[in-house]
Amino acid sequence: MAHSPAGRVLILLFGLLLPGIVASAPASAQPPLSALQSDFSHQLALAGPDDGAYVYDLTAKQALFSERATAMRPPASVEKLYTATTALALMGPTARLDTTVYGVGHMAPGGVWEGSLFLKGGGDPTFGSTAFIHSHYYGIGASVSALVSGLVRTDHIRRITGSIEGDESYFDSLRGEPSSDYAWDPFLEGTLSALAFNRGETGDEKGPHAPAAYAAHELRSALEADGVTVLGASGAATTPAGAVQLAQAPSPTLAQLLALMLPPSDNFFAETLVKDLGARYGGAGTTAAGAAVVMKTIAQLLDIHPHVVDGSGLSEEDKTSPYQVADLLVELAGTPIGTVLRNSMAVAGRTGTLELRMKDTRAEDNCQGKTGTLTGVSNLVGYCTAANGHTLAFAIFTDGIPVEVAHTFQDNMAITVADY
Repeated sequence: MAHSPAGRVLILLFGLLLPGIVASAPASAQPPLSALQSDFSHQLALAGPDDGAYVYDLTAKQALFSERATAMRPPASVEKLYTATTALALMGPTARLDTTVYGVGHMAPGGVWEGSLFLKGGGDPTFGSTAFIHSHYYGIGASVSALVSGLVRTDHIRRITGSIEGDESYFDSLRGEPSSDYAWDPFLEGTLSALAFNRGETGDEKGPHAPAAYAAHELRSALEADGVTVLGASGAATTPAGAVQLAQAPSPTLAQLLALMLPPSDNFFAETLVKDLGARYGGAGTTAAGAAVVMKTIAQLLDIHPHVVDGSGLSEEDKTSPYQVADLLVELAGTPIGTVLRNSMAVAGRTGTLELRMKDTRAEDNCQGKTGTLTGVSNLVGYCTAANGHTLAFAIFTDGIPVEVAHTFQDNMAITVADY
């Protein structure tokens, strides 16, 4: 195997520090399987005891390597694969999350809505302004302008006598996840809400439902910019029973949401999605309900039993093993769910969290993966098309060492998989 320059330096350094460990022989001097096994054992020995790896040849239907593969460790953002798999299994790749405007009142002559509007969130992480969606999501998302278009162009509303209220009742009002004790968390890069406008911006709004109130304010502003007169104020309230639907902005499909979530490892998307799962299938729009749905679904679907407490992997209380993750990848390979997952992963040397890794090696373009990083935790899992044409699934967990060093070991092992 041809190591990167950084990898050779690290191997040399660790070899000097640990005299009992020497660099593995060149791959050409050994049969391919022996070379892979030798290199993986060598890299894991250098990385230390808090690591493990598993490699499976999907084409030959056999395990190629397993070392400390069943030890349960924090998956970090690899957790998102469990969230994504559950969402695909229960909702389907074409599912959408709707943001809806309801009206309480009636339409009077002259385009006058006699009453108030309620903007109800459906847990769409992309909802926001057109400019924000273009700058953050390549133009893929549900914009407030789509709702305005429905109200003005379809319903012909030109004047609203009441107020505009934001309704985030589909979820609870906790703004963070378990790792932050459910308080606002900067690592989320957003504020959780069923009605999160531009990832939960709150502007000058205060109070327990500030994200919903801000979203209502932005709808009011967008309507006024389109020539609609709004006499009432904006705020936050629950949509009354009997309200009529006036306009709707569907999210991108679930497959599109995952393509936005997985390559950059978007925590805000993942934590929103797990609350969506709780709301739809767990009886409550909460992180705990959604995590329970994930554990139940993964157990029923794949007979895999990770410990799941959130959607993103930010909590170190999440636990899984290299074998469990590899088993998920193996069992789903070739299925519709597995196809969406693989197509949504970062590509080595090209996209997402792997854009700058493994460049100018055979892994570039040939390996798709999901990274996971916390303080003292670094993991890499995914698929590679090997040099012999086989498809290999791998899971590498390297904990307790600096992230940059862990990346070097992971990249060297993934390159070995690609070279196989």
